[in-house]
Amino acid sequence: MTMKHLQAPAHASSAQRSFAPALASVLSVTMFGLHASQAQADAAPNWPRFDFDAQSTFVAQANGRFHSPYRGANSLGPSANGRETWDATLYAGVELWSGGELWVNPEIDQGFGLSNTLGVAGFPSGEAYKVGANSPYVRTQRLFLRQTINLGGPTQTSPAALNQFSDLTASNRIVATVGKFSVADIFDANSYAHDPRGDFLNWSIIDAATFDYAADAWGYSWGGAFEIYRGPFVVRLGDFNLSRAPNSIKLGADFSQYQVVAELESDYGVAGHQGSLRLTAFASHGRMGRLNEATALAHASGQPADIAAVRRMQTRPGLSLDLQQMLSDNVGFFLRAGWADGRYEAYEFTDVDRSLSAGLSFGGAPWRRPGDNLGLALALNQASRDRQKFLDAGGLGILIGDGRLPHPRTEAIVETYYDIAAPLGLHLSLDLQGVINPGYNRDRGPVLIAGFRLHAATK
Repeated sequence: MTMKHLQAPAHASSAQRSFAPALASVLSVTMFGLHASQAQADAAPNWPRFDFDAQSTFVAQANGRFHSPYRGANSLGPSANGRETWDATLYAGVELWSGGELWVNPEIDQGFGLSNTLGVAGFPSGEAYKVGANSPYVRTQRLFLRQTINLGGPTQTSPAALNQFSDLTASNRIVATVGKFSVADIFDANSYAHDPRGDFLNWSIIDAATFDYAADAWGYSWGGAFEIYRGPFVVRLGDFNLSRAPNSIKLGADFSQYQVVAELESDYGVAGHQGSLRLTAFASHGRMGRLNEATALAHASGQPADIAAVRRMQTRPGLSLDLQQMLSDNVGFFLRAGWADGRYEAYEFTDVDRSLSAGLSFGGAPWRRPGDNLGLALALNQASRDRQKFLDAGGLGILIGDGRLPHPRTEAIVETYYDIAAPLGLHLSLDLQGVINPGYNRDRGPVLIAGFRLHAATK
């Protein structure tokens, strides 16, 4: 999710003060789901069909004290600190005709990420936006039309899900989506590491950290995607509006600055266990700066590097590989590797030019907790030589900038979580992350981050 930093007041809302309304919201979603599911079951099969669902998620995180001989404007604070986020989303949909679905997702958001969502390229919470607020506020995050056209082949009934009706779908089909939604809703999906409301939390584990996808400060964009399913193969193409300026809260309106995305997926089986391999490519065309030009200007002027001073229309490409493989009925493996052109500033997501993440997901059936899940993952993030020099010259990225970077190193992150299936459809998760060389800086850290998540959804 791309984020725009807005300075938090000195006394931001605490996890303790927000826990009660967040818990009430999660419980309300659970009760709402019981009524909504019954309403859907009783609905007539003719069009139009309606569906109403909801989710609510509360995340609290805290980092311990760590070694920090210096810090900059975008540093993770070295003192022990805690922050929380909370959101609640309504998923309202109508199927207007065969395969034609219109969805709208108004959402309430509140809270802050650690250090106002700054200081780590692989930020520890995918639920933390760069638009923090003490008081809850409402936005329409998604508003889109999806059309599915079946073209033949074996058919199956797709299960109902958030933003999806239960319908009969063919193995050969076309799916077109137009409107406002997240690029990550369609591209770089992974069953084991893609949902900060249900599995891992870290940005560089739930997505390829180099996938600098088009988005506003909340992670959404206006655009369109076209998917062609042909047996075990899928081709996806998309075109989306970039922000008006890198890492900003407002999207462009005329596609003069845009991103094109292409993805090829192959689904397969190994010894009866399903797997998928996805190759995703993007190219962002907009006003962005070359890092070496900003660094040279800083050296000539004696001032900190300012990327805004050298922005002009340029194109930044990137490529990532996404693998998921079921190893047994209760164990899944995932791996992502990514590259993005490190000559340019990151436009929307985070300051990573090369990334590698891998992990395991364990279902709880072997220990008689079939609804529980355990996850363990490792992420390695690297900055290009140009980005390292830019940061050392006092430059600020989207998430990082310690004022200097004399000893750059790979940022390494380990995350583990345990998700507990509780009564009434609630899920409670405990999360622990360790970050070595936060912001690529060997002089700072390591950092230990503990987290708690409470989540409920009607589906």
